[in-house]
Amino acid sequence: MIRTWAIDESLAGERVDVALSRLAGVSRATGVTFLEEKRVTINTKAAIKSSRVAFGDVVEVDLPDPDLHEPEPVVDLPVIFEDDSFVVIDKPTGVAAHPSQGWSGPTVTGSLTAMGTVLTSFGPSERKGIVHRLDVGTSGLMVVTKSEQAYVSIKDQFRDRTVEKTYHTLVQGRMDPSTGTIDAPIERHPTSSYRFAVMNGGRPSITHYETLESFAYASLLEVHLETGRTHQIRVHMSALRHPCCGDLTYGADPTIAAKLKLDRQWLHAVNLAFEHPVSGERVSFHSDYAPDLARSLDLARNL
Repeated sequence: MIRTWAIDESLAGERVDVALSRLAGVSRATGVTFLEEKRVTINTKAAIKSSRVAFGDVVEVDLPDPDLHEPEPVVDLPVIFEDDSFVVIDKPTGVAAHPSQGWSGPTVTGSLTAMGTVLTSFGPSERKGIVHRLDVGTSGLMVVTKSEQAYVSIKDQFRDRTVEKTYHTLVQGRMDPSTGTIDAPIERHPTSSYRFAVMNGGRPSITHYETLESFAYASLLEVHLETGRTHQIRVHMSALRHPCCGDLTYGADPTIAAKLKLDRQWLHAVNLAFEHPVSGERVSFHSDYAPDLARSLDLARNL
């Protein structure tokens, strides 16, 4: 089965085996095997393990035929806005952006399709319409494109860092200073394929934060991302020893998570703004906290 992907900003500069692991949902070892078996090309030329991918490169992989599996479960997604160009949803926790190996739960792409939304076919087939992602355990605003023009325009805006993405997160402890910028490179964790870490030689990553409220055991922050690395907020907060409450993957205290009745990271995409791909008008959207996060925040205020 031949699969083709265009490299976006999130993968530019990565080694091809790393890119393969994220694009195809396989381990890096499997990606290396594909390279050794001459299954991979970059811009139609055979790729080797030391190859690095650049923005706009076209990677083609001859994947083994997948095993048959049960149909993907779907959910009704709250729609904030929809027109002929894109749809903005309020993604609940427990929903992945798109299908990937090892994930058997609902996805944004599958659920929107089941709801009758026709997404653009531009881009990789399993990520049609996807121009950015939220983690499975992160809730809030996400835009998905319905036309080729919207896909190209909004993806370019993400690349050019003109999209305004605002998150709120509840982190452990009190931030000192209360407002600041975290400028620390992020790379995949050297011993854990599903985690990332601040590492010398990683990809440049910049997070701006401001404390909105402080409590006995936690602080509510507003966060603006200058870059969009995988798990960026979670990794940067963990590196400061103020992990997102409930984020056990990145070192959160399970006793605090229990007090707050949290079973995922307290992280919500509250605002999203970008230029409309047709009119050029600046459009913006807002999402209230998910019910489980609002409950945890009330508990934090009273601890």
